[in-house]
Amino acid sequence: MQPKNVWQAMSSPGFLLSWWPWRSVVYLVSGAVTGSFFFVLIVLMAVAGGVLAVVLVGLPLLVALALAGLPVARVERLRLRLVDPEPAPDPHREPVVPGLRPWLTVRLRERATWRELGYALLFAGLLWPVDALVVAFALLVPVSMVATPLLMATVGDGQEAKVLKEWTVTDWPTVFGVSLLGLVLLALGAYALGVAAGARAGLTRLLIAARDVELGERVVELARSRVRLVDAFEAERRRIERDLHDGAQQRLVALSVTLGLARLDAPPGPLADQLARAQEQAGSALGELRELIHGIHPQVLADYGLQAAVADAADRTAVPVDVTFDVPGRLPRAVESAAYLVVCEALANIDRHSGAGRAEVGGGHRDGRLFLEVRDDGRGGADPGGGSGLTGLADRVSVLDGRLSLSSPPGGPTLLRVEIPCEWSQSTDRAHRSA
Repeated sequence: MQPKNVWQAMSSPGFLLSWWPWRSVVYLVSGAVTGSFFFVLIVLMAVAGGVLAVVLVGLPLLVALALAGLPVARVERLRLRLVDPEPAPDPHREPVVPGLRPWLTVRLRERATWRELGYALLFAGLLWPVDALVVAFALLVPVSMVATPLLMATVGDGQEAKVLKEWTVTDWPTVFGVSLLGLVLLALGAYALGVAAGARAGLTRLLIAARDVELGERVVELARSRVRLVDAFEAERRRIERDLHDGAQQRLVALSVTLGLARLDAPPGPLADQLARAQEQAGSALGELRELIHGIHPQVLADYGLQAAVADAADRTAVPVDVTFDVPGRLPRAVESAAYLVVCEALANIDRHSGAGRAEVGGGHRDGRLFLEVRDDGRGGADPGGGSGLTGLADRVSVLDGRLSLSSPPGGPTLLRVEIPCEWSQSTDRAHRSA
């Protein structure tokens, strides 16, 4: 099994003979080089921007300084592949609108940008000198000790050699002993380089490619997008309802009236009978269209709110329904629509499957939450996953941070409960009246 990163490579017996020690060296050396370069660049930008800010010329430099973490993080994500081949994800979002200003707005509002700026300052001020010191002590010191016999044979004319420029050796047995000690230190240094490179890569991944932070941001954005989709869906339902109500329904009414007038003018006979049948079919189509419009988005919900719509749904149910539901005013449209659909689906299931003799719809709004309960005295045993439609409604309620629970033991009774966080306010009422 091939090691996936330097930590796994160090646990294998062939680490010293593999490429991983050299990859660790390249990673640390490149860190020292790029870190020193970014140190000079950041210092120059900070000084120039601060001095020229008084005449507004330095403001673009200060903005560029705030974005200095972007190129640093991009280079660091590439360098990570030396010791950890697993890709480091880029946490930045692409702006919806192209252009420099939208790009700057998005970047300056992202937490990832400021995390990367913090990492760039840490990298330029502290990390690259540490990389250089680790390489110097773990690699250069052992190599200079291993090279002691060569130094004595060349520079020292076979008479003496300086070890680390600190002490002098004059005999060959000592020289070879120092060289052997250097080999041992070189092997230990290879592991030290691996540890330093692995720790350094882990720190880098934590600061500029943290999966939990990125995942949290994506979850928040996903939740917001789901809410936006629900709002857009509700707006589209209302548009379709208005188009059918003001368009197709009015044409069918006009057609029915025209057929009725034509029927009155026609003499008794086959033509009058055909006109009567046509008028009857137009009336049936009009009734079906009204039921369809009511199912898409009932006018009573749009005009009078959830309480009136629940009472209307109860009146349209074959099973007698007691309504004790009470809300102080209008709630957000998405909440009203979701709660109304839950009531309609629950009452439809009671009609079709429960065998109940009576049902009850209750609830209200308190403590910033909408509470809704639908119960019946039927046979029970309802299964949300059995095609009742409640699974889709539970998903819709969850988009609004709500909860849907069902209790339906065999023999009954069945209780469906919904809780949706929402706030009632006079501004919500005004928004509904102006819509």
